[in-house]
Amino acid sequence: METRQTGQTRPRSPQPPGAPRWVAMFHDPSSQSWRAAAESPDRVPVLYAVGEMTQVTRARGEDVTVDLWGPKDGAWHCYDTSPAPVAAPEAPEPPPSGDTPAPTRLAERMEDRRHQVLMAGLSKAGLYDLTPDDVTAVRALVDGADETTLRRVAHWLTVAAGQPTAE
Repeated sequence: METRQTGQTRPRSPQPPGAPRWVAMFHDPSSQSWRAAAESPDRVPVLYAVGEMTQVTRARGEDVTVDLWGPKDGAWHCYDTSPAPVAAPEAPEPPPSGDTPAPTRLAERMEDRRHQVLMAGLSKAGLYDLTPDDVTAVRALVDGADETTLRRVAHWLTVAAGQPTAE
C-alpha cells in the first residue's frame, strides 16, 4: 500500500513478526523506520489507538504515515488506510455580533461530550484522519444535534464498520 505524502509515495511497512493479529505500524520520517505502535487480537482497540495517535501527531504539525495489518484468511493482510494529508483545523470564528452571550461552562462541557461521542464513532469506523470538510461536518453535527442523537450516529458508524457494540 502506498499513501500520499506531500506528492510523494513511500514503501509499504514491513509485515509484523509472529502470528497474524491487528497491528498499527507507524512510520518515523526522521529515522526512515517503521514501528509497531499498537497491537491487539481485536481490531477496535488498534483503530482507537491509531485515531488517538493520529490526532496527537497532527496536533504537533507532523505528517502521519500508518499501515494497518491484520488477519485475513489466516494470514497477514495490509489494510488500506490511505489518509490524505489534511491541514490543521482552523480556530472557531467569534460570534457575528457582540451581543451574543458567551456559552456557559455546562454548555461547553456538553458540546465537548457530543464532539467526543462523534469522534469515537468515526474512529471505530476507521475514519480517524479528517479533512477540513470533515471537521466542518463534525462541527455542524455537534452544534445541531443532542448527545443521544450523536450516540445513535456513532452506533451506526460502528455497526457499518462491522465492529461489535455494547448496545
